[in-house]
Amino acid sequence: MSDDGAARAPGDRHNPRVLVVGDVIDDLVVRPHGPIRPATDTPATITPSPGGSGANAAVWLARAGVRVRFVGRVGAADLARHAGLLRAAKVEPVLVPDARRPTGRIVVLLDTGGERTMLTDRGANLGLRAADLPDRLLDDVDVVHISGYSLFDAAVRDAVLGLGWRARERGLRICVDPGSVGFLSEVGPRRFLDWIAGADLLRPNLAEARLLATGAGSATGALEALLDHVPLLAVTRGPDGASVLGRGQAPVEVPALPVEVVDTTGAGDAFTGGFLAAWLAGTDLAQAARDGVASAAEAITQQGARPPRSR
Repeated sequence: MSDDGAARAPGDRHNPRVLVVGDVIDDLVVRPHGPIRPATDTPATITPSPGGSGANAAVWLARAGVRVRFVGRVGAADLARHAGLLRAAKVEPVLVPDARRPTGRIVVLLDTGGERTMLTDRGANLGLRAADLPDRLLDDVDVVHISGYSLFDAAVRDAVLGLGWRARERGLRICVDPGSVGFLSEVGPRRFLDWIAGADLLRPNLAEARLLATGAGSATGALEALLDHVPLLAVTRGPDGASVLGRGQAPVEVPALPVEVVDTTGAGDAFTGGFLAAWLAGTDLAQAARDGVASAAEAITQQGARPPRSR
């Protein structure tokens, strides 16, 4: 993207726009009614829900009042349904229909504490190409938010990073959510950090941050080490809240809100929406972190990865 290491302050535009690039997914949320019994039946509640880290983040950004344009790829048969869901959530959809691949699907298996294990079939998301990401998507945009899931397939990665380079040439800021410890482990931390060089904001959870800062001993050391690669870091820490670190700035620690956890799916995307909205508005980092934590708290108190009215 760029080798410019200086953090850019949010712009002063009255109503900024964020372009989100990432996955659209159909989640199938499975909540077993007891311990899973291998080789036989286990009663469960199974609920379909729209998802995808990129699409979720776009919806939570819109929920926070930000103008949002989302680009992604879906199965052709699902184009109208997913475009309608995004429009209803006040997100501008730019969805590319895929005639060969179905919409991505994830089976989300919830445990008794609401933590999730995911079985992922990325489907049409794997078909995203440079032709799907024309320069006009960057018009009237202040920030490009990239879901890390878009970087784990070579062809999709080339297309998305190409858009990132063009965004940088226009002076736009880049935010990246690493997306998945599992996929990060496969590609390796060093390669991922090379891919996102020049990003303004990295938005991992703590497990992702520690993996990316391989060699750093403590959690604090891991976060500080990542500031060698990005000027601003906003890290979700599950029940411990969130940490925000910026070069030359005092670290910010914000506790989680005391809520009953129903489903942690989408909590990180919700934090991204709340945090980015505040950051774009010029709010100080402590308040931005609190706004992010509040959005995440709302997300985990209900089932599904998006606010209820957007599903």
